[in-house]
Amino acid sequence: MLSTFKQRCLPHVLVGMALVIAQMSGCKGLTRASGPAQVPVHAAASSAATPTRAAARSENDPRRFTQNHYTKHEFQVPMRDGVKLFTSVYAPKDTTEHYPILLLRTPYSVGPYGQDKYRRRSLGPSRHFDEEGYIFVYQDVRGRFMSEGEFVNMRPHLDDKPSPYDIDEASDTYDTIEWLIHNIPNNNGKVGMWGISYPGFYAAAGMIDAHPALIAVSPQAPIADWFFDDFHHHGAFFLPHAFNFLASFGRARPEPTTEWGKRFDHGTPDGYQFFFDLGPLKNANDRYFKGEIAFWNKIVEHPNYDEFWQARNLLPHLYNVPPAVMTVGGWFDAEDLYGPLKIYRAVERNNPGVFNILVMGPWPHGGWNRIDGDKLGSVHFGDKHSVFFREQIQLPFFNYYLKGKGALNLPEAYAFETGTNQWRTFDQWPPREIEQRQLYFHEAGRLSFEPPATQDDAYDEYVSDPAKPVPFTEDIATGMTRNYMTDDQRFAARRNDVLAYQTDVLDEDITLAGPILADLWVSTSGTAGDWIVKLIDVFPDDAPDYDDTPPGRHMGGYQMMVRSEVIRGRFRNSYEHPEPFVPNEPTNVTLELLDVLHTFKRGHRIMVQIQSTWFPLVDRNPQKYVPNIFLADDDDFIKTTNRVYRAQDHATRLRVGVLTAPAP
Repeated sequence: MLSTFKQRCLPHVLVGMALVIAQMSGCKGLTRASGPAQVPVHAAASSAATPTRAAARSENDPRRFTQNHYTKHEFQVPMRDGVKLFTSVYAPKDTTEHYPILLLRTPYSVGPYGQDKYRRRSLGPSRHFDEEGYIFVYQDVRGRFMSEGEFVNMRPHLDDKPSPYDIDEASDTYDTIEWLIHNIPNNNGKVGMWGISYPGFYAAAGMIDAHPALIAVSPQAPIADWFFDDFHHHGAFFLPHAFNFLASFGRARPEPTTEWGKRFDHGTPDGYQFFFDLGPLKNANDRYFKGEIAFWNKIVEHPNYDEFWQARNLLPHLYNVPPAVMTVGGWFDAEDLYGPLKIYRAVERNNPGVFNILVMGPWPHGGWNRIDGDKLGSVHFGDKHSVFFREQIQLPFFNYYLKGKGALNLPEAYAFETGTNQWRTFDQWPPREIEQRQLYFHEAGRLSFEPPATQDDAYDEYVSDPAKPVPFTEDIATGMTRNYMTDDQRFAARRNDVLAYQTDVLDEDITLAGPILADLWVSTSGTAGDWIVKLIDVFPDDAPDYDDTPPGRHMGGYQMMVRSEVIRGRFRNSYEHPEPFVPNEPTNVTLELLDVLHTFKRGHRIMVQIQSTWFPLVDRNPQKYVPNIFLADDDDFIKTTNRVYRAQDHATRLRVGVLTAPAP
């Protein structure tokens, strides 16, 4: 339903806003209690007549809707150290009400820039917020696009800030809110914050030691720690994701600009071939970057989890978080699954009494606000679950806290159960109603909840050859595909360098919930290696196709990847102090696969695949121990024989939680 502000907007409002703008441009410096002085850049007011309710409902173009109902302003907002951050404000034209502020801080541009340029998409997380009526604020973080200052990737949080020059993202958020509530007319004194991915990190960082006006925050797919999120997974390097992103984003910005840098041209749609032809990682600088990508150079200089990466871990600082928090993530987020799960837990652990909930749905990265959420790749989830989230979870959360509107009937955890395709609610996450069990590897590729009976060093082995790495997808793409986390894994199971273990056909449903830990006993004939573990739902052979299943692909026997993860074996005992393997010696490697909520239905099978290459998603491990893989030479890459053990003394297994509470 459209808010009343759209009905009340009259032509004289334009005059009123012009007077407000004139008054704002004449403000002098204020005390800290009143907010720092503002620096206006532009203010724009559309001359379009305000539509009736019926006409407003017919506005299918978000930009036209924005122009008809909002006035855009642009400011340079000063921080405590004098640096000014470019900030776009979209305020409702109806000034008969007071509105909460919804803030998003981003390194990805608040564009379009200019007094007469309006966003093509909805102003808030969804069109419902535009219709509801908020003051929407977008800000370029310092050093990005039109903001002053130096940009620092994942700027470290400072617990102590004795000097005005001791700044971080929490202080920039605080100073921004302080300015907004004292300088933006018709705000109700309440601020909300949200953001997806990198902006999700800024939302999470901004709620630490928060401004009193910051009432509700929703970090969505937030980055928490780049040694486990995005670019690294347990030290393994996600090559195309980092390479493609930094090739553009990582370029120096010597002065403010409204323009993005050029995207990297691979010269081919075949990313597998491009990154294979790249050879050792040091060739990225020699051939393409020429040392000009500063953060790529930092990655090369810091191959281990040293102080550089530890300082960029937000989790230890998530204390004193007073706002209500709703952390959102997708079970199939190829970029940031670690962040939402870990940030939710850290806030819950460190801030007793704070309203803190977790929402996990059947989505890829940011899918809850970008797609319908009814399917991903070949796998269908039933209804449009993104629409449900936007209307029944996200909007009520912000409306309740920022407008005092409606009742808040949200649980501690709102989690979508894949397999059965239904939403579940829990009073804690992981659920209290889980039984810890173990899935063991057996001979002939069997997987069972029964422990192995053999007492000798039984094992399965494969040859891992970095010259013929296992692809991570059948698709031809230059980057990390959105769909790979639900892809059919039959192409991998049929390779000689992938081990596959599966249960008998299930005679009842089994629902796994919460974290999964792979407890591996492995060895390698070399001194280094990666270990990839994939949890897979094997559909029955007679599973029917969907109406939109592409020709040549079938759901019968489909091997749906449910969860997967990789660890660089040198970090098995310490991420700070890597160590080589002793050749052919059985060695314990544990790997957290992160959380799931998935039902393996009766008639399906549970499968686990083990491999040592996953290309080009993960860079090739030379398999000969070198101090820094980013500086490895061609002759460091060797073929190895890798073993997975499955005897009593060296029992490889998955530690899982089986949900015992039936769905209501």
